[in-house]
Amino acid sequence: MQKLEKTGGDTDRTLPTYERAALRERILHIGFGAFARAFLTTILDETLDANGEPENRDWGMVAVRLNSGVEDLDALEREDCRHWVLAADDERTDVRRIDAVVATCHPLRDGLAALLGRFARPELAIVSLTITEKGYCTRDGRLDPENAGILRDLATPLAPATAIGVIVEGLRLRRAAGLAGLTVLSCDNLPENGHVCRAAVLDFARARDEGLASWIEANVSFPCTMVDRIVPALDTDGRDMLARAGIAADAGIVCEPFRQWVVEDDFAAGRPDFSIAGARFVDDVRPFEEMKLRMLNGSHTFLACLGQIAGHATIAECMDDPLFRAAARGLMLEEQAPTLSLPDGHDLAAYAEALLARFSNSRLKHRTAQIATDTSQKLPQRLLAPIRRHLAAGTPWPRLALGVAGWLAFCRGKDEAGVALALNDPLSGRIAEIVAGNDDGPGYVRAILALDAVVPADLAANADFVSLVEAAYLELRREGVRATLARLADAPRSPA
Repeated sequence: MQKLEKTGGDTDRTLPTYERAALRERILHIGFGAFARAFLTTILDETLDANGEPENRDWGMVAVRLNSGVEDLDALEREDCRHWVLAADDERTDVRRIDAVVATCHPLRDGLAALLGRFARPELAIVSLTITEKGYCTRDGRLDPENAGILRDLATPLAPATAIGVIVEGLRLRRAAGLAGLTVLSCDNLPENGHVCRAAVLDFARARDEGLASWIEANVSFPCTMVDRIVPALDTDGRDMLARAGIAADAGIVCEPFRQWVVEDDFAAGRPDFSIAGARFVDDVRPFEEMKLRMLNGSHTFLACLGQIAGHATIAECMDDPLFRAAARGLMLEEQAPTLSLPDGHDLAAYAEALLARFSNSRLKHRTAQIATDTSQKLPQRLLAPIRRHLAAGTPWPRLALGVAGWLAFCRGKDEAGVALALNDPLSGRIAEIVAGNDDGPGYVRAILALDAVVPADLAANADFVSLVEAAYLELRREGVRATLARLADAPRSPA
């Protein structure tokens, strides 16, 4: 069982005590960044530390990065693949050493064959992913036509340029070795992420070999999951927190104490009992993922874009602004919650208040710039999906309209003080062309909303949708962020 050390003050340090030599390479995690360090490895580590049934005791993880991150994996290797997770809020700090990672692999450092060869090991049972929305090369759950070039690359056996390509080639090698299937476990913020991942893998596989695609359909499972833990990019404040806990910056990550994992129980080659560490296994993840994507992630996108325009660098700063706090609460309760359908017993008002408390955590410098990254990929599930529900029901959605308008204003590249804002987005080039070719008015709004990579054509053709977003945008640009939020706060409430 785990060992707890008192280090003084408000900090406890936990050291796992399971037999690390017993771990095998049973989980291959692609996209081993901050979130994977703080979320999945923690759950795995606590499951191993519970020292329960024998089937829970040998689940080691291999940490994989595909493009950048060689230096990060080298630093992890120098620490014998151990790292520290520091979970902090305004009341206390908990530090845990994570021993569950047993090896690292990067194709630029170790060679692509070394990575692909791990798929042909009989003990491998799970390939997990945190590769962000854009990593799936899909649109509406199917292969994005803009990635046809990647498909052509995959016609050669060892040119898998993406995570999906690596998985397809790895599964081909596994099949050729006569091994059983396994589970591909997406842990990204996508609606029905398992289904999206399955579609991407099968589309790529069919471009290679129809027989391979059929084998994957029959032998590989793709459970859907909902993941939740706020993990800011490590900045100076985070490094200072680690230093005060006696942890080197390249050996630790900072996050909030809260975490939640809801998982569809469909594992082709077995799994640890993650429920020991708080995971919830269900038949249908969709209600939980919609709750999180809309109420948490949707509010984050709303706050990130509008906050940057108003000069708020972090989510905690937004929460310290009464107008932003009220707007976030109104968005959650009056516009997002009514679009959800959850099992009995879920109190969405309490969930909203818990989210506001988490957003207010001043120990975490969760930067609005970080959250605004790749918003074109996030907008459909976070804001546009609930807007569809309101359009169908004929119910009001002024804050959702302002959230979309906030992104449109953010895309113009300057805050209200004239300070440049960095647009880190896969569509940044196309957006820059639209900005350059349009005055800051209705023509610009309609040109951005015509981007079918973001807004589906039927929604862009909906006159009510376009007119409400356009009105919100024009008010935002005319009155400014805080005046617009103040007007919303004074507006009559939506009927119950």
